[in-house]
Amino acid sequence: MTSTLPVAPWRLFTVEVRAVRRLSPSFVRVTFTGPDLDRFADNGYDQRIKLALPLPGQRLVHLPQGPDWYARWRALPEQQRNPIRTYTARAVRPQLNEVDVDLVLHGDGGPATRWARRVRPGDEIAILGPDSAYDGDHGGVEFRPPSTGCLLLAGDETAVPAISNICARLPFDAQGRVLLEVPEAADVLPLVAPPGVRVTWLPRGADPYGARLVAAVAAAAGELLASAAPALAGASAAGMVPALAGAAAAGAPTGQLLDDVDVDREILWEVPEAQPTAPLYAWLAGEASVIRTLRRHLVADRNLDRRAVAFMGYWRHGRPTPT
Repeated sequence: MTSTLPVAPWRLFTVEVRAVRRLSPSFVRVTFTGPDLDRFADNGYDQRIKLALPLPGQRLVHLPQGPDWYARWRALPEQQRNPIRTYTARAVRPQLNEVDVDLVLHGDGGPATRWARRVRPGDEIAILGPDSAYDGDHGGVEFRPPSTGCLLLAGDETAVPAISNICARLPFDAQGRVLLEVPEAADVLPLVAPPGVRVTWLPRGADPYGARLVAAVAAAAGELLASAAPALAGASAAGMVPALAGAAAAGAPTGQLLDDVDVDREILWEVPEAQPTAPLYAWLAGEASVIRTLRRHLVADRNLDRRAVAFMGYWRHGRPTPT
């Protein structure tokens, strides 16, 4: 009898660069192709993937093979270990065997930025991505909104691809705010969103990382929670909403505990399941110290129900990005 190995949620795809397009001063879109990308699952939203990049001076990627490839990769000497970085699948076209990934050109000179500045069609890398043959939840999608309430989506340039994907798949009647801090005005990109979702771009210019984003999120959260409070008060009186949600909307203390996170030593990543009756669902991602500030403001200061917020420190300014 022939045995069939179970299909894993994720697999390695060996791909080559089909096209490179400079979207703006800070964004590059790379289109990948490969013989088995027809099996790359199109999950949309903020689907995370990993890119394995060439070592300095090389155009190809040589990763260990087999189910234990990651452990074997970790065991390699650092100078022999291909850099691996996390990104969002910006577009998936299985029928064309193509996947798009948008990369941010940071000024830090890290391996991903160096690769993105010199990448050319024909270059080969490997992508760790979701396998459409797997019959189940692949993981890596952190956008889990409630069925009711407003949305607050915010992030810096590293979150632009994920937020763009999320907005493209929102229902037509979705309501909320999108706030995107980017390095400069020329980095404002076309973004499709429902008519009830207001999109605001925040070019940073000479301001410190996160300064404009923190102020804009604080203002938007106040407006959205204030507009939701009257409706929640009426629903609570009718016995339709938990008292905790009403208290959060009104700004009353909820007794929530909020552990601080040392973003220089730990990864800030909290993605709970959203409550279906939450007045506001917040999804925030970007530089870790900025996201920590926003987390503290929304949960500790605004008393927003932490069961309906997602906070992700994608990177840390001045420090290597964790794999």
